[in-house]
Amino acid sequence: MSLRPSLRTLLLLVSGAFLCASCGGGGGGDTTPAAPVACSTCSTDTADLLTPDDVQTVVAQAVGEAQARGRLATIAVSDRVGNVLAVFRMTGASKTVTVTSFRGIVGGLENATLPDTLAAEAKAITGAYLSSNGNAFSTRTASQIVQENFNPGDTNQPAGPLFGVQFSSLPCGDIVQSTGATGPHFSPLGLSAGPGGLPLYKNGNVVGGIGVVADGLYTLDYDFSNRAPDINEEIALAGSTGYAAPAAITADKISAGGIFLRYVNSSSLASNPADHAAFASLPGALVAAANYPGKAVAQGQAFGSAGSGIRADTGAFASLNGYVLVDGNNQNRYPPIAASDGSMQVSDVTEILSQALMVANHTRAQIRQPLNTLAQISITVVDHTGKILGFVRTPDAPVFGIDVSAQKARTVLFFSDPTAQSQLLAQPAAVYPAGGSNPITSYVSASQAFFADPNIFTGKTAWSARALGNISRPFFPDGINGSPPGPLSKAFSNWSIFDDGLQLDLDLNAITTVLAGGAPASCTGLPQVPDGLQIFAGGVPIYKNGLLVGAIGVSGDGTSQDDMVSFLGLSNAANVLKNGIGNAPPAIRADQLAPGGPGTQLLYVQCPTEPFVDTNQQNVCAGL
Repeated sequence: MSLRPSLRTLLLLVSGAFLCASCGGGGGGDTTPAAPVACSTCSTDTADLLTPDDVQTVVAQAVGEAQARGRLATIAVSDRVGNVLAVFRMTGASKTVTVTSFRGIVGGLENATLPDTLAAEAKAITGAYLSSNGNAFSTRTASQIVQENFNPGDTNQPAGPLFGVQFSSLPCGDIVQSTGATGPHFSPLGLSAGPGGLPLYKNGNVVGGIGVVADGLYTLDYDFSNRAPDINEEIALAGSTGYAAPAAITADKISAGGIFLRYVNSSSLASNPADHAAFASLPGALVAAANYPGKAVAQGQAFGSAGSGIRADTGAFASLNGYVLVDGNNQNRYPPIAASDGSMQVSDVTEILSQALMVANHTRAQIRQPLNTLAQISITVVDHTGKILGFVRTPDAPVFGIDVSAQKARTVLFFSDPTAQSQLLAQPAAVYPAGGSNPITSYVSASQAFFADPNIFTGKTAWSARALGNISRPFFPDGINGSPPGPLSKAFSNWSIFDDGLQLDLDLNAITTVLAGGAPASCTGLPQVPDGLQIFAGGVPIYKNGLLVGAIGVSGDGTSQDDMVSFLGLSNAANVLKNGIGNAPPAIRADQLAPGGPGTQLLYVQCPTEPFVDTNQQNVCAGL
């Protein structure tokens, strides 16, 4: 599971930025946690929500700032689970935006023309979905953690820790909801990396987000050495006045490997938000959009209540402070069930989820304040078909991790399956909205050449999310600018976060169908990954007596923490079940592959050092 020294040196930030150590060598000892550690900052308050008056105030304050700056804007407000509560377009504001990374890239979503309403919604939902009561992240924060280098603009640094997360919570997926009040709901363009999206808070609880489009662009912050103000962000800041994130938890108070994250570039306002005009007198009108069919200001759902779609479990995970997804009848959408082929029973799924949750209930968070707070995560287990066998989360986990945990599980399942290569070869080419196309088969041939193996995706290898991430970056080894791309990526000369390789190309035709008003059955033509691929760490396949039977995915609070909860949780479950279910046999794990020759092994998982808040255990994944 470890890198050999030469590649470890090349990938220094992968271990340094997230305070991780390699998982190889030594012995794990007894890593089964006892009772959950108490977490006073991890609860949810179901009394806090955005009222229609709150929404009108947020919009009016934003419009006042836009007027003070002589700009025209489209403004969206959502609640924490993606219900869009208002979309307001100022009179004369552009009804479209253009997607661009400013690099002249041709392909993917680059140069596509999209409705302004969808861009504003995506920014609002991103601000809400990436945030919690322990961290407040903006769309600028998102931009910082999804690009080819971390920080963006700093060459010869590995990719952002959430590389690829932008293509999650898509409207073509099966986890996020398209109708009804219960969430989580989709974001029409996935997660946004363009400045102008901020979370909204009441009484210290995140209750939603605001998104602003005022420049006709859907883009990103590609140079973090430049602290120039952004018009979209300034308008959003004004809108969030009175609903701003607590100062102690904004992204700029959270670091990764000594690098503090970015929340906003400037907090200077041209208006006094308290002097905003009455909502009824604002120059513009409410407009219908995705997740917002009406033209009336709506009330948000109280997060943690049954109406939000996320509530405390009353079943198998209640004693572990687990939370579940519920439908409009308050019924658990994903209670533990058996695999259709009998390879995993209800008791197996329950044990795997419980053990992973127990690990999380002792794990030190990476992206939360105060320090030494418990990690907050989402956990999904799927069977060999990609069907969800069970889901559980902790109370205050960011909402984005719900879909992402399923994406991770399904992605590692798919690539570990004997039919993966043949399925990829049968997929149609991705057709780009602004012109051009790319065959999915090109990624298969690139992988075959990269590994010098014509049967690379035929079930011989157990692929983890981290290993797949290694080969999905525009540079291999990751962070060595000028290196050739990984085979599931594109060369950097034709790469951007809007054109990132296989991940987007598999989704692209479905996304285009959605933008044209259609409703595709899934994001991909691959039955095992209906909500699309995910390409950052936190998922491993599940084997039973050497045979692939499913996968577990974890997302929410640091990629090494996600790795540990999935890998160690599954190992602990194996020790309890003693029926052959557990992690992949070491001999077939992806870290046995060295595509660049000796010293270039892939990573399988990478767990943090001193990971727990209540013990001084180290190297807990070693030797497993």
